[in-house]
Amino acid sequence: MDIIYEFVPYGERFEPRPATIVLDVGMRTVPGVIDHHHPEAEPECTASLIAKYPELVLDHLSPFRASAPQGSLPPLRIVTHRLPDFDSLASIFLTLKLLEMGKINPLLERIARYTRLVDSASLPKEIELSSTPYSILRALFSGARKKEAEINQERLAEGLRFMRFLYTKSEEGYEIEENRRLFSGIDRYERAMRKVENDYFQYLDDLNRAEKIVLNLPLSDQPGRQRVDGLIVQNPTSFLLKEWSRRDLSQSSQRKGFSLLVTNFGGQRYILGVDPEMGVNLRGLGGLLNQKEAQRRGAEGKPPTHLWYEGNCPFFNYRIIDSPQDGTALSHNDVVGCLWAFSQSLS
Repeated sequence: MDIIYEFVPYGERFEPRPATIVLDVGMRTVPGVIDHHHPEAEPECTASLIAKYPELVLDHLSPFRASAPQGSLPPLRIVTHRLPDFDSLASIFLTLKLLEMGKINPLLERIARYTRLVDSASLPKEIELSSTPYSILRALFSGARKKEAEINQERLAEGLRFMRFLYTKSEEGYEIEENRRLFSGIDRYERAMRKVENDYFQYLDDLNRAEKIVLNLPLSDQPGRQRVDGLIVQNPTSFLLKEWSRRDLSQSSQRKGFSLLVTNFGGQRYILGVDPEMGVNLRGLGGLLNQKEAQRRGAEGKPPTHLWYEGNCPFFNYRIIDSPQDGTALSHNDVVGCLWAFSQSLS
């Protein structure tokens, strides 16, 4: 079966299309469009949704497969977001294996469970980062200096090869969640493990440049607030900054790690996220940022084409905020000012 891959911006909305599967984007969870970034979704990542509801793939594509003459299936189109990550790549792999085998087996369920941990930023902190598939794939992707179209294709090829490797090793009886032996003796993966280890020193450099803060954030499951340590980092160089900072018990004032991370990439993109283990979220901050964004764009005569993403789905539960797709009109001081105003409103 020939496959055509299409990469689209984050947050794009899709209706089901014949001979097409939309994964990790689309803002719906229906046969043919499987996404978890919307308020009606279950608290699952896309890969775990496929494992839980394989009919979202099979029922949608069964007419497409049944109507084709034997041995002459037309191309299948798979749509995912630009710069595909672990969840989108695992989702593509699960979809292809599901079409091959007609069911989700325990090995695919294992990959889906691991992907759910990865996508929710819930990998256990005691796991050695250099021995876990998530970090190794991030290392394989880091440092790319090509046009985005080429990066998308390279990530797809590398990611599917990596998923096949994990599936085969799991089939052989290996644990995949954390296993240095799994990757030993394979040059590309050993180099990736060393890259992860060296990335810790990039984290220390970022930490030295970062602004350390302590602020209040709302509790996720009950009224109240909690004081947490945070980091504000402009143009980070560590590709595992989030993981290192949340594990940093020694340099965070409360010795619980930096539970809030604010990253600024070139003054255009901001990502704010909190550690799910802390039981806090950022609910309400996205609204402040969108209000400020609208004011700034109005003053500059720019249309409010896109909004800040607030993490308003059950899987993220307002733990992550991302700036508009076309970049933010806000200054660094504007963004940090909104964060402080949000924290002070909880006092």
